[in-house]
Order: sequence, then structure tokens, then C-alpha cells
Amino acid sequence: MPTRPTPADLAAAAGRRVPDVLAPGLRVLFCGINPGLWSAAVGHHFARPGNRFWKALQRGGFTDRLLAPDEEAELLRRGLGITNLVDRATAGAADLTPDELRAGGWRLAAKVHAARPRVVAVLGVGAYRTAFARPGATVGPQPDPIGGAPAWVLPNPSGLNAHYRLADLAEAFAELRRWLD
Repeated sequence: MPTRPTPADLAAAAGRRVPDVLAPGLRVLFCGINPGLWSAAVGHHFARPGNRFWKALQRGGFTDRLLAPDEEAELLRRGLGITNLVDRATAGAADLTPDELRAGGWRLAAKVHAARPRVVAVLGVGAYRTAFARPGATVGPQPDPIGGAPAWVLPNPSGLNAHYRLADLAEAFAELRRWLD
């Protein structure tokens, strides 16, 4: 597959999943909402060029260098992992139903229970609110655990989330890292 998916590649990626980057005992399990078509087409999390996850991860102090999406397996050596609330790739998170998000919350809780990360960080306050029936949730630590692990909400790093500049995202990630230390 070419580095930049073609329109046909993107169309064919609808409904695909991107495998979890997961191992027992992680420091942080980052949980996206669902894979975008670009990520599903190339088979790596947060792969669309405008997504700021990898930059926020580095600037927040979780990695010593900027990793590329195809280096996601490197996260495991750093005690980090990635999963999604909903496995199904779509053009955007708005294509998901509330029922899918709620079912994703249950699946995430089961994954967390089995893998036992130190904390689970959901990337997207709106998706978290729906998945876990917490309409008043805000970014930061949450009062209720997920699958037995402390829960934290981080802003969605998508380039479409204009409410957060990269510096703001990096600071939100850094706050979580400081909490871990």
C-alpha cells in the first residue's frame, strides 16, 4: 500500500479495524474513539497527517522523539498502548451511534480488566461522556475507574478538533504524565 492512500483505498477501508497495540501491565492505555479511514487503510493508529496524537505524545513527555504511526509498536517498550472504543473505521466519529459508543465502553472495560494498565486515557470528551454515561465529564482525571484502572480523559487529537491547539494538547498529555510520575 502506498504511503498516501488513494480514494479507492480509503473507500475500501470503511468498516475495517486497526489492531490494538496492547500488552499486560502498561503504564497508559490510550483509547481513541475509532479508526479513521486513513488509519484503517494504512493499518496504523492516528495515521492521518493532520492528527496530532504523536506530536502531543512527544511534547507531553511520553516519548523522547517523535514517533511515526508505523512505529506504534515502539510504544510497548515505553509501557504505552493504543486501542479504540469502537473498532469500526469510519470517515468520522460522527458516523458512530450512541449505542456503538456505549458497547465500546463495555468492551474497553473488559480489555482494561484483562490487561491491567496503570491508567486508561480516553481521547475525546464527547465520546467518553456517551460511552460511560457521564454527561458532565471534562478533560482530566475521572472519578470512576474503567475496568478497574483509573480513568483520564484527554482531548481528541484529531486536526478537526480546533478547540485545542497543539500546545494545549501537549500540556494535557503532560498533566497525565506528571500524575503518573
